[in-house]
Amino acid sequence: MLEHYLSLAVKAIFVENIILSFFLGICPFLAISKGVRASIGMGLAVTFVMVTTAPINWLVYNFLLKDGAMSWLGYPEIDLSYLNYIVFIAVIAAVVQLIEMIIDRFSPKLHQQLGIFLPLIAVNCAILGVTLFLVERNYTLIESTVYGFGSGIGWFLAITAMAAIRYRLRYSNVPVSLRGLGITMILTGLLSMSFMAFSGINL
Repeated sequence: MLEHYLSLAVKAIFVENIILSFFLGICPFLAISKGVRASIGMGLAVTFVMVTTAPINWLVYNFLLKDGAMSWLGYPEIDLSYLNYIVFIAVIAAVVQLIEMIIDRFSPKLHQQLGIFLPLIAVNCAILGVTLFLVERNYTLIESTVYGFGSGIGWFLAITAMAAIRYRLRYSNVPVSLRGLGITMILTGLLSMSFMAFSGINL
C-alpha cells in the first residue's frame, strides 16, 4: 500500500507535473520566477494550498455534491454536482486568504515580493486542476491528499528550477529579440521536454 502512494506521489511530481505536463498555473510561473526567493515562497504557498484543498474538496464532493452524496442525511436523490466549480473555487479562495494573512504576518517582505500574485493563487488553474483530476480519477481521501502534495511539490520544483535558470541568464548574452518573455517561453518548453524523460518510468 505504501508503494502505491509513493508511486502516486512520484507520478504527480515528475511524470504528470501539473505545470510542465498540463501547463496549468503558467501565469504565476512566468511572472514570479524572476526571483529565486519569491519563487520559493510562491512554491511553498501553492504546495500548502494544494495539499490542504485537495482533501477538503474531496470531502465536500463525496459527502455533499456528487449524485447520492447526501444519502447520509437521508436525501439520496439530491445531486449538487452542478455546483462543483463554484464550491471548489470557494474552498480554494478561503485557504488562499488564510495563507495570505499568515505570510503578511510573519514575512511582510515576501508578501510584498509576491504582490498581486499571492491572492491570484485563488484562481490558479493548477490548484483547481488538481481537484478536478482527483474527482475525475475517483481517488480516495488518502490518494487525493498524496496527489495534492505531489502536485504541489512538482509545481514548486518547476518554478524554483526556472528561477535558478533565469538567474543564471543574467550573466548570459541572450539575443536582444529573445530577452524577457521570449527566452522564458523557450526555457519553459525545454524544461517541459526534459521532464518528458520521466514518462518512460513504469509506475
